[in-house]
Amino acid sequence: MTTETLDTAQLARAAHRYLEPLHTLVYFVPENGERYAALGIKGGMRGYFASRSAPLGQVPAEVVIATFYNFAAAQVRNAIPSVWEVSTPTAVLDARLDGADAALRRLLPDDIDSDEMRRATELAREATTGLDIVGRPLYAAHAALPWPEPAHLQLWHAATLLREHRGDGHIAALVLDGLTGLEAAVTYCATGKGMPEEMAKATRGYSDEEWLAAQDRLRGRGLLDEHGQLTEAGRELRERLEAATDAAAVAPYEHLGPERTQELIDLCRPLARSVSKQIFG
Repeated sequence: MTTETLDTAQLARAAHRYLEPLHTLVYFVPENGERYAALGIKGGMRGYFASRSAPLGQVPAEVVIATFYNFAAAQVRNAIPSVWEVSTPTAVLDARLDGADAALRRLLPDDIDSDEMRRATELAREATTGLDIVGRPLYAAHAALPWPEPAHLQLWHAATLLREHRGDGHIAALVLDGLTGLEAAVTYCATGKGMPEEMAKATRGYSDEEWLAAQDRLRGRGLLDEHGQLTEAGRELRERLEAATDAAAVAPYEHLGPERTQELIDLCRPLARSVSKQIFG
């Protein structure tokens, strides 16, 4: 990897850090949950699976299991395909966008119509023109959706596209390193950077027994120690995964170039911090 590529990969990671909250807010704010419940889809994770998989259409649970990767199959099957007995992908997508609009107006009232919002939107949308759908199934499904209006929803949609593109690349890296979805979750929690272990088990749908069995397998590979912490080999694995993910995510930022990518980061940083603070405290 050249120095120039390394710098772009670092910028890609920084851009992801500040674009990510602008998309993922829809999984935590009450506005979206209320709208899914009004459609008959009740329960946070059922709404999550319905809304994130809706761009794929009414696909079998197996497709969602494959593309989401790190969720227990039973957790997915609790939502897919039963959510489509009470609603449709189109209705869910409309509800998701309406919820995003309401949430962004509540969380960022002073920024919605700002010049900074319009410029961030311009840059983020331009970045997405450097993306390729090949080998990126979840991104490709989202990329087929129409661009919304106004600017703050375009920024949300661009952040969504960039996130799903990066996520597809991350899954490819996990597959190549031989980590199952559960093992990926266990090792990520062991870095101390992810969500707490109990929350990860609950949201991903894994039992204590399944989690412990995965830890035992990872110990057998020399990736975890007896306390469930990453060994040196485990830390190297996680660093390799993140580097591979960054490398697979550089295309939109190579397209923007370093100066415009840094401008996008600088514009999104205060927005992301404000959203995260209000949602998570």
